[in-house]
Amino acid sequence: MASGGRVPELGVLVCLGALLAGWVAAGLEAVVIGEVRENVTLHCGNILGPRGLVTWYRNTSGPVFLLSSNSSLPPASPRFSLVNSSSLHIEALSLQDEGNYTCQEILNVTRWFQVWLKVASGPYQIEVNISATGELPNGTLYVAKGSQVDFSCSSSSWPLPMVEWWFQPPNSTGEPFGNNLTLSSFTLLLMSPNLQGNYTCLAMNMLSGRQRKVTTELLVYFPPPSAPKCWAEVSSGSSTLQLICRWDGGYPDAEFLWTEEPGGVIMGKSKLGVEVLNQSQLSDGKKFKCVGSHIVGPESGASCMVQIGSPSLLSEPIKTCFVGGNVTLTCQVSGAYPLARILWLRNFTRPEVVIKPSSHYLITQDGQSSTLTICNCSQGLDEGYYVCRAENPVGVREVDIWLSVKEPLNIGGIVGTIVSLLLLGLAIISGLLLYYSPMFCWRVGNTVRGQDMGDVMVLVDSEEEEEEEEEENAVEEEEEGNWRELPKQRAKHDHIHRVTALVNGNIEQMGNGFQDLQDDSSEQQSDNIQEEDRPV
Repeated sequence: MASGGRVPELGVLVCLGALLAGWVAAGLEAVVIGEVRENVTLHCGNILGPRGLVTWYRNTSGPVFLLSSNSSLPPASPRFSLVNSSSLHIEALSLQDEGNYTCQEILNVTRWFQVWLKVASGPYQIEVNISATGELPNGTLYVAKGSQVDFSCSSSSWPLPMVEWWFQPPNSTGEPFGNNLTLSSFTLLLMSPNLQGNYTCLAMNMLSGRQRKVTTELLVYFPPPSAPKCWAEVSSGSSTLQLICRWDGGYPDAEFLWTEEPGGVIMGKSKLGVEVLNQSQLSDGKKFKCVGSHIVGPESGASCMVQIGSPSLLSEPIKTCFVGGNVTLTCQVSGAYPLARILWLRNFTRPEVVIKPSSHYLITQDGQSSTLTICNCSQGLDEGYYVCRAENPVGVREVDIWLSVKEPLNIGGIVGTIVSLLLLGLAIISGLLLYYSPMFCWRVGNTVRGQDMGDVMVLVDSEEEEEEEEEENAVEEEEEGNWRELPKQRAKHDHIHRVTALVNGNIEQMGNGFQDLQDDSSEQQSDNIQEEDRPV
């Protein structure tokens, strides 16, 4: 019996296979899509109402029995079951379940329904590879500006997924790079800051419609374009000295290391680049070095140097001011780093009292040069020592300036005194010449008269015409002998005469006559002397 019953069953399967092949060629099958590890239900036609005997087969190389509504026929696998006495329910799908399924229903007539089952898998485990320069502790990738970066994305999926890359800059919307069903990699040749942002790989299973994506943040770093700068300054609100180092223009910010030089003793390391010095580190001429390092910068970093120094002062030690006038005191500071604060003080009993600017004291400062102008000088108020003080955290220097206030000079009186002294000296010299050399004056007079004797007129103021004639005869005799000399003196009738000569139209006073000789013998002796001096 058993063997006789199986022969007709085989014949039915052969006929069923022939029918299924025809229906497949005609494209009459329904399509159902399921996913791996999911459940799926295949319906036996689209018929409402009572159903007949239903049997499910799977077509591989031939029809394979799966399940029947006849309870006497057990299912081929526990994963198969009937739903609503007609639909095939398959649990925990796998890729091997994909294929062509046939439903046979016997109700008055025998009907056949074909279902095509497609099984999709994934995408699972998307892997994104970016040839970055490095990775931060939080997993963020970074690359150096100008470098070449390769991108690739892969996932396990069936059928092969469609891969699409999206790029979203900071504070902006995303934009696609393009999609490719087979290739999922590309290369950016020159990375620039505008390519910094989120890169998303999207993988989609075109059969199931399921998609997965992975987003990776990529930063573009670059070191500062110039060398670091460092300096020292006094911190606000206190007198402490702090060192400051800056290396701007890079991304992200650099880190700074301060050391004492020489020796390289490490003082501190920070991102701020600020180091506060204590009192023991403040000495004139001491050097400090700042080394800046960047995550994509040069391995040796970049450095700068700071040398602190106490101030030195230069000024005039003595200044003079006249009462009622103005005077300017100057103080020049050099060698101070950081820059010194310049103060003016009076060197009295309390030198710490600082001079404040006012209408009497004008204080100006240009760089490290300061001037103090004292207006309307007063001897009692302003004369004395003034102190110029320069101070910075490294040291303090002071210099004293003495201001002398004097009465103004009387220029008119000085000039009058000088003129009076000159006239007095001239009078003294003239008196000495007349006293010691009386003949010198007569010889000078004779020299002047002898320059031109071409026309001589002698006027005689006398009471007697005889004396006039005698003097004229004497003048004529001197002209004939080329001896130009006027009579010095003439004693006649005990009178003193004044003689005036007109030479070439010029009047010259020749002087006063000498006193008349006492007697005729003296007069004769004088005449003899004149005769001897006369040239032959």
